[in-house]
Amino acid sequence: MARIKRLPQLLALTIFAMALSAFVLKESPASALRETAGGDWPQWRGPNRDGISTETGLLKTWPASGPKVLWRAASGEGYAGISVANGRAYTMYSDGSQEVVVCLDAGTGKELWRYKASPAFRNDQGDGTRSTPTVDGDLVFTLSANGMLTALNAATGAKVWQHQIRDEFGGRVPTWGISTTPLVEGEKLIVDVGGKSGHSVIAFNKKNGSIIWKSETDIPGYSAPIAVNVNGVRQILIFTGSGLASFSPANGKRFWHFPWETSYDVNAATPVFIAPDKVFISSGYGVGGALLQISGSNGSSSVNQIWKSREMKNHFSSSILYQNHLYGFDDAFLTCLDVATGKPKWQQRGFQKGSLLFADGHLIVLGERGLLALVEASPEGYKEKAQFQVLQGKCWTMPTLANGKLYVRNQREMLCLEVAGKM
Repeated sequence: MARIKRLPQLLALTIFAMALSAFVLKESPASALRETAGGDWPQWRGPNRDGISTETGLLKTWPASGPKVLWRAASGEGYAGISVANGRAYTMYSDGSQEVVVCLDAGTGKELWRYKASPAFRNDQGDGTRSTPTVDGDLVFTLSANGMLTALNAATGAKVWQHQIRDEFGGRVPTWGISTTPLVEGEKLIVDVGGKSGHSVIAFNKKNGSIIWKSETDIPGYSAPIAVNVNGVRQILIFTGSGLASFSPANGKRFWHFPWETSYDVNAATPVFIAPDKVFISSGYGVGGALLQISGSNGSSSVNQIWKSREMKNHFSSSILYQNHLYGFDDAFLTCLDVATGKPKWQQRGFQKGSLLFADGHLIVLGERGLLALVEASPEGYKEKAQFQVLQGKCWTMPTLANGKLYVRNQREMLCLEVAGKM
């Protein structure tokens, strides 16, 4: 009986708690952004920076006209990817004289806010931004092609802190613009600055922008850092202009450096970690790729080469690992490569220098001229399920998959496509 008498009290408390929660969310929009949904794509190459989505139940074929277009929105010059978190989509582009950060409603394409980040970057390979926003809770971190590093409130677009890494730290702007993407590691924001006098890599306090540590002097690459664990040693891998380097996230100590020379210092593809202790790197200009093995314990680490091959020359698009095979672009050939041997299983023309992601046993491939294809991820051969022309013009931006929706862009517009199980 005592338990029965307590039910009205418990019910009243529950209703009060729900009302209080709703009030807090209404009054503090940023609080709704503190947790990222499981199907989100909050940064460059997805949740783990590996180009892999864990979503299932996606369409296994498309009509000739392609999946349903949910919305279109204007875009601008640049190649920044689209990050999706908590119902919002974030990207960057040049709107003429300015590089802007834009936040859209991920479901409708309605613009929620925009922030003028930096004067526009001009270049013979296309103007505008290259770096993809990184969303972490109620903050979004952006980096302009000219070196303006900015932390914004993800809900409102208000500036939280900012650094001009070129002017403040001697950061070099590579020939084709700063393209690296900031990495959140705990309370740190790690950036390949490429600065002088020990400012090659900097870990900033993500909340206020103060410097926690700085390390080495090196030339910047175009690649994005990743974080890995090998034999209990946490390390940050950065493909700089001179090679692959490993750093301690705790204090910036450099564990090792593997030299990798590419014409014009274009080390652009993101390294692919192959658990438990290997990493694949690749670049274009006739260089190819290599499989490296990382060893270490007791807080130290080293690396050695297992094989090197010219069969997977990632110019700027990064490869994807699935069931002991790498899928990526060997210059203009979509290629499947055996991780164990470095030998190709198959190659396919038709996409030029495209990009790709993996989800639900399939590759979603976007060619550089806007051809979108669904391909079964199999080493047995190229098995295309569908293709259609989704965009026109140059498409050098990797697609984004989040919550059953595929986001693509060129330098004029962005599209959101419905790729969940039912059309």
